[in-house]
Amino acid sequence: MMLLRSDHHRRMPWKNGGGETVEIAVSPAGAGLADFDWRVSMATVATDGPFSVFPGIDRTLSILDGEGMTLIIEGRAPERLTQASEPLPFAADASTSATLIDGTIMDLNVMTRRGRFMHSVRRVAIDGPREVAFETGTNLVLCHRGNAEFDGMALDVGDCLLISNDSAGQHSISGKAQLFHIAIAAI
Repeated sequence: MMLLRSDHHRRMPWKNGGGETVEIAVSPAGAGLADFDWRVSMATVATDGPFSVFPGIDRTLSILDGEGMTLIIEGRAPERLTQASEPLPFAADASTSATLIDGTIMDLNVMTRRGRFMHSVRRVAIDGPREVAFETGTNLVLCHRGNAEFDGMALDVGDCLLISNDSAGQHSISGKAQLFHIAIAAI
C-alpha cells in the first residue's frame, strides 16, 4: 500500500490547454498523457467547452464539488451529471463537450487504456468501523470528504491510498467520510 498525500499530487495543464488537472496517480509511474496505462486525476472546470480527446481510452467522470454539468457525448443523449449522480463511464475518444449547470465544478476523472485495462468507480460513505474486501488488481481509495483510517493509515481530504495486487482481500476502515473506490484490472 502507498499513501498519496494531497499536497504531493502533480499539477499539469489539460491536454487541450483549457485548464489545469491535479494528477493523483498514473501508471506506469511518470507516464505522460500519450503513454499511460491508467490515470486518476481531478480537474476544476470553470467554463463550458470541449473535453480533451484521448484515443483508445475509456473514462469515468464524477462530480466532486459544484452544481454539476451537462455532457454532450457523441452518439448519446445529453447526460446531466451532479454530485448525486453515479459516476459516468464513456469513451474518451468520443467527441464530448460540457455545459456547466451553475458555476465552477471540480470533477474526478479515471481513465484506462482500452483493451489492456478496465476500471470501475463507486462512491462509498463511511460512518464508523467496517471491513471492506478488494479483489486482485489495483485499488485506489480517495478521501473526498471527512477523515478515515484505512488499515491504520489516516486519510484526510484529498489523500489517496494506492493498494497493489498483493494487498487484495479484507481491510479495516473507520471514520466518517465520503470516499471513492477505484478498481483497476488488467484485461
